[in-house]
Amino acid sequence: MKINSDHLLNILEPEGLVSAFMDHPPEGFGPLILEVDKKKVPGFSANLDLFTTAEPKVRRFFKKYADLLPASIQRLLKPRMIFIGTTVSEYALIPDGIEPQALKESAVVLLRESGLQFLIVKDIPSSSPLLSDEEKAFGGRLISYLRENGFYILYGQALAYLPINFDSTDEYLMRLSHARRKDIKRKLRSSSALSVERIKTGDDFFSDPNIDLLYGLYLNVYEMSEIHFDKLTKAFFKRVLLDEKNQGILFLYRAGEKIIGFNLCFIVKDCLVDKYVGFLYPDSRAFNLYFLSWFYNLEFCISNNLKTFVAGWTDPEIKAYLGAEFTYTFHAVYLKNPVLRFILGRFKSLFESDRSVLEAKGI
Repeated sequence: MKINSDHLLNILEPEGLVSAFMDHPPEGFGPLILEVDKKKVPGFSANLDLFTTAEPKVRRFFKKYADLLPASIQRLLKPRMIFIGTTVSEYALIPDGIEPQALKESAVVLLRESGLQFLIVKDIPSSSPLLSDEEKAFGGRLISYLRENGFYILYGQALAYLPINFDSTDEYLMRLSHARRKDIKRKLRSSSALSVERIKTGDDFFSDPNIDLLYGLYLNVYEMSEIHFDKLTKAFFKRVLLDEKNQGILFLYRAGEKIIGFNLCFIVKDCLVDKYVGFLYPDSRAFNLYFLSWFYNLEFCISNNLKTFVAGWTDPEIKAYLGAEFTYTFHAVYLKNPVLRFILGRFKSLFESDRSVLEAKGI
């Protein structure tokens, strides 16, 4: 499904990435298009564990005792719902010229026709430094309108980014505390034992066996994560890796001849956007590959005159440790079920885990 990125607000990804999501959605997802004033807004339907974005202690508590709940309650807490947005874009992608009222009315009609109870307009940006003034203004208007018209507004995840306003990683390190510099330099010593290869998407390297290998490394990270929502398919990865037009770069890390990890990044305007990662365990941990790949990405940005490194949504605590800055998104949630409306209205702060983590650290 072709997505016309020229008319989408908030897009920080290559057009081909969003099209691949619509054609090869994550497991269990149903892609959909919301028609608003004859314009197409990408979205999807999926089942969501309502504790996916809860604070870790709340999520672990629920997971421990979930089997003791009646089956009807378990189903209620893992409903199928409609999402406006995608899981491969940093922000909700809204065609230029759509007004908040029209978006809301079309979304509620779609929800009613679907027979589902739950609608989320996900990852609405507000005052993001990565967007234009026009996009910031629209995000603010959309959040305000939905809040005033029956939607709960929740803090979403914290998007990590780093302005490249330094000339070397040594200069960057000097901005961190002495203790952090010492710890990070210790972790970076293993870099001499690794080799790094940069491979552009569409390269002959991406044969079926190598795509299988990379997808396996991605699954390693997915399975280790506490949050399991959008499990991307091998068909999606194959489509993206073979697309030479999307300006994707695979940073491939080897220890000797063994591939132990990768980062798949995209150059969009003057940003390097880090999208997907795969690790071989325990090797990647032994080499502190998470830290090494972060600094290799910064060096790539410096050498290619890129202005911003966009580091993604996950692991806000470690990214804060590495010196990242953060910008929040918001989720606008519309509920037909009165029980769920009561729960969300009373306890919505429990579902804003990134905010809790970063505020606890004074960020």
